[in-house]
Amino acid sequence: MSTVNSIGTAHDPAPTTARTTTLDEVVDTGRYPLADPDGPEARAVVSRARQELDTLGCTVLPDFLHPDRRALLRTECAEIAPRAHFDVESVNVYNIAVDRDLPPGHPGSRVFERGNAFVARDRIPADALISRLYAHPAFQRFVARCFRLPRLYELADPYSALVLNVVEPGKEHPWHFDTNEFTVSMLTQQAGAGGDFEYCPNIRSARDEHFDDVRDVLEGRGERLIHRLPLRPGDLQLFKGRYSLHRVSPVRGATARHSAIFAYSERPGVIGSVARTRQLFGRVDPAHLAAEGRAIRGDQLLD
Repeated sequence: MSTVNSIGTAHDPAPTTARTTTLDEVVDTGRYPLADPDGPEARAVVSRARQELDTLGCTVLPDFLHPDRRALLRTECAEIAPRAHFDVESVNVYNIAVDRDLPPGHPGSRVFERGNAFVARDRIPADALISRLYAHPAFQRFVARCFRLPRLYELADPYSALVLNVVEPGKEHPWHFDTNEFTVSMLTQQAGAGGDFEYCPNIRSARDEHFDDVRDVLEGRGERLIHRLPLRPGDLQLFKGRYSLHRVSPVRGATARHSAIFAYSERPGVIGSVARTRQLFGRVDPAHLAAEGRAIRGDQLLD
C-alpha cells in the first residue's frame, strides 16, 4: 500500500465532492458510531486505534463498511479497475532514480518491478461508495481523531486524492516507503492468492534511515522485522507508512487485488509533483503544472 501523491505543494484547495450521504448507507454505524464521536463506543474505538498506531504504526477496523454494502463495494471497484494506468516500471524502496549513484550495498540500489496500477480520482464516479466515504465530514473527523490530528483536508490533487490500487495476478506492489506520514485504505477485493500486506513497523525514523535493517528485509534476512496483516474487503486500515517499510506481496490465482486509498493531508491545498503524477497516471493536469516547484518537506529522509 502507498499514498500516491508526491511531496505536496501548497495550492488553492479543491472543492469537496461531498454530497448528502447518510452514514448508515455506507458504514456499520452500530459498530462504529461516527455520528456520536463523544459516546463511549466511539471513544473506545478511537482509543484502541491510537494505541495500535502508537505501538505498531498500523490499525485495522474490521467490517467498517456496512455488511449490506460489501457486494456493491466490490462490484463498483471491479467495474472501474480497467480505467487504471498500467505501466510496469523499475523502482527502489525510496522512489528515487534507479540509476542514482549510491554507496556499495546501499538498499536503494536494489531494483524491483512495480506492477500495480492506479485509477485516478477523476475516473471514479462521485456517487461510488468510496467517493461518498472519502468526502464525508464525519468520516474525516473520525480519521483525524484516530491519528491525533485537529483536522484533515482532502488533497487538492485531482488525481491522487482518492485512488483505486489494482494489483493484477502475477504483479506486486514492492517494498517502499510512503511520502506522507499516514495512509487510509480499504480492501475492496481480495486476491485469489497472495497479495498479502506486509510491513516493518517503525524501521526508520525522521533522524535515522536504518539502512542496515532495510537491507536485511530486501535481501531476505529481515523476517524478524516483518508483520503480515490479514485484511478482508470492507476493513478500514490506518497506517503510518512514512517510517514503516511495506509492500503487497505478489498476487497469484485468477483474481486481482483491489484497494481504495483515501489520501488526506494535515494542510489544505496539497498537490503531487508533475514527475510523480506522470509516472503513476501517465498524464498531468494543469493544476500539477501550476503547483510545480513549491514543494514542502517535513524531514530530510532520502525520499
